Amino acid sequence: MPHKKLKLADLAKLAGVSTSTASRALNDNPLIKKETRERVQKLAKEHNFSLNAAASRLRLQKTKVIAVLINLDSETEQSIDDPFLLKVVSDINLAVNRQGYELLLSNSFMAGTDWYGYFIDGRRADGVIVVGQGKQQALIDKAAKAGMPLVVWGDPKTDADYVVVGSDNFLGGELAAEHLIDKGSKNPMFLGDPAHAELSERYGGFCAGAERAGVTATQLLKIDITSQAAYDAINHKLRNDGLDFDGIFACSDMVALGAMKALKERYVSIPNDVHVVGFDDIAMADISFPSLTTIRQDTRQAGELLVKKLLAQLSGQKVSSSQLEIALIERQSS
Repeated sequence: MPHKKLKLADLAKLAGVSTSTASRALNDNPLIKKETRERVQKLAKEHNFSLNAAASRLRLQKTKVIAVLINLDSETEQSIDDPFLLKVVSDINLAVNRQGYELLLSNSFMAGTDWYGYFIDGRRADGVIVVGQGKQQALIDKAAKAGMPLVVWGDPKTDADYVVVGSDNFLGGELAAEHLIDKGSKNPMFLGDPAHAELSERYGGFCAGAERAGVTATQLLKIDITSQAAYDAINHKLRNDGLDFDGIFACSDMVALGAMKALKERYVSIPNDVHVVGFDDIAMADISFPSLTTIRQDTRQAGELLVKKLLAQLSGQKVSSSQLEIALIERQSS
């Protein structure tokens, strides 16, 4: 009686690994440990197993889907309903649709720790646009090393083996500091967490701009990237330290709006007592009261570049990171 032909699932069971791990081990994927690859390949040879050619061809077919992964840190309260994230996703979606692709929206919690397995092996998408580098880039590095086609919206100065598209965050920080000091601020404060790649550049530019303008005593108030965190932090600071600052450079517009709410509730005048500058230029910045001075990011151009660079990767082309220009938009808050 002929032996039953070994299937991939059977081989995986023999090796004590998952089916996707067995598949990648047979394809010599560097994401899989060398000893695991060698064990699976040895078992495959012993049992005369080879990947079904038709199945391999099917797996290599294009899905015509681009995944957009919102990369959120586990400790953040920031979510997909953040207006700036929605704006970025919307502009990416327009660019994706113009190229005849569909968009799959996901987040880092859903994708788990194996992004290559989730999106590429799982045939959910042909490639991934990651929105946000977060505090740790380990998962992005891991996905890039595994060969996943990806482009990241983040800080283009990042020294990495993957392509990044983003704004000139350092210059944005410089412009914000110089503007606040030019308006009379002598004790400006940065509101945000420099542990994030993009925010680190904004903070660095803020400190450099302030020092160049003759102000060395800048403050840092580390908070999460949400309006609620800003509201709570400003209230706490006013209760404990009083009004010991006269300018705020917020790491995002939503953070700026939360800070402004706290200031107004305590009858602190904006901009007479405190000048405020945000970052992003979301729609709410123009219609808030007072309207918010901010650093504008060109998300429309970003969306087009992110998609263009990812599709170039999919066609085998070599692409590099790009830095977008920013602009200071002066409004009533300063």
